[in-house]
Amino acid sequence: MSNKGQSIQDPFLNILRKEHIAVSIYLVNGIKLQGYVESFDQFVLLLKNSVNQMVYKHAISTIVPTRQVRVPYDNEPNDDKTDD
Repeated sequence: MSNKGQSIQDPFLNILRKEHIAVSIYLVNGIKLQGYVESFDQFVLLLKNSVNQMVYKHAISTIVPTRQVRVPYDNEPNDDKTDD
């Protein structure tokens, strides 16, 4: 399996974890979970609120941070170009 698919996911989750940004996580069955990303690996993430929950990534539909998150990644186009 290639790591190319992880080029946005890992930095995004790392920012959420490092900056302690609250998130809402929607599962594929419609359940909404809320808390903070405590840690993650290739298959699961630990969500911390009043209790710790291990959530399998394959069950996640959407992760919504409570504030804007800018994720730098390798293939990002350069926005500093000027038209002369």
